Amino acid sequence: MRTVTAAASAVTAVLAAGAAGVAAGRIASDAALKAPPGRPLPTEPRLTVHATTDGRLALTRALASLRPGTYGLAGDGSHAVVGPVLEAAAPSADAVVRRLERVTHGTLDPGDQVWLTPNLYVGNPGAALGLEHADIDVPGDLGALPAWFVPGARDTWVIAVHGLGTTREHPMNVMGFLHELRFSVLALAYRGDLGAPRPPDGLNHLGETEWRDVDAAIRYAVRYGARRVVLYGWSTGAAMALRAAARSTLRDHVSGLVLDSPVLNWEATLRALAAARGAPDFLLPLAVRAAQGRVGLRADRLAETTDPARLSVPTLLVHGPDDVVAPWEFSRRLAAERADRVALHTVRNAPHGAMWNADPKEYEETVRRFLTPLM
Repeated sequence: MRTVTAAASAVTAVLAAGAAGVAAGRIASDAALKAPPGRPLPTEPRLTVHATTDGRLALTRALASLRPGTYGLAGDGSHAVVGPVLEAAAPSADAVVRRLERVTHGTLDPGDQVWLTPNLYVGNPGAALGLEHADIDVPGDLGALPAWFVPGARDTWVIAVHGLGTTREHPMNVMGFLHELRFSVLALAYRGDLGAPRPPDGLNHLGETEWRDVDAAIRYAVRYGARRVVLYGWSTGAAMALRAAARSTLRDHVSGLVLDSPVLNWEATLRALAAARGAPDFLLPLAVRAAQGRVGLRADRLAETTDPARLSVPTLLVHGPDDVVAPWEFSRRLAAERADRVALHTVRNAPHGAMWNADPKEYEETVRRFLTPLM
């Protein structure tokens, strides 16, 4: 009897440990599957405001606050834009001073917690950039998808798709530049975004189902006069663009891809976000399995979409080795395997989704050269 009882206790302990592991894996997978639009990813540290004076802002000294370039600075109820680091102006060894370009709304007071964001603009293209635009609804399979349409003279449209932790405000960084090139631009809010339909399970699928909303945008563009479309995606938006270019029934209208910080390996991205959330190493495989079970992510499906042999249109990858969310190595490998179709522009010292922020002029010149033959 004692042997039976001991065996039963051992089985119960194993089952309890297994159940606890599954639950922990689900919690760890939430870092990617429940990443809210417009909120910082767990890889982005909170910084403390030390002081603001005469167009200068002092922040906690950290690798993030020392990044070169121009960034948005977001807090709870505030948004500002900060420029380069002003090394000589640092008041102490634990502070970094950056040029304060503008405060968009709210206030920045000593002690406030803020974080860097790639979004320089808030609002809409009219209010933020002075661009004529229309608020439209793109018919999607889950319902109407809000979008901004900025008209241009060309019959090639650029469909802009944001990624993890951002909103359709992110593409406004390059919207003025694309408008100067006379492209029509369609910036899409997709399932899970504010004002867009909620996914049936309430989870992000890292592009595996969201690509259908990009497909809907392609159909809308072609219906209203686009002869060709360029898909321009960031992060998971880049993954969505890749899937749409491979799977859309209107893929023959896709003439090019611009992929910024693309998520080319969802397992690596999920592991990185779960680890940044504080999940220990032993839980990371469970987080991957939990994601597979919860949203049906399959490595073979992504491998099929990113198969170098299937890339049929010119593709620009803009990515860098400092991206800890979507490893640059996968972009480097794709570019090496399809040098005839894929160009890689490497950006250093830039976090995920912020390749433009590190050096806007160089970024835009790279994109301009790529887009010129596609006009």
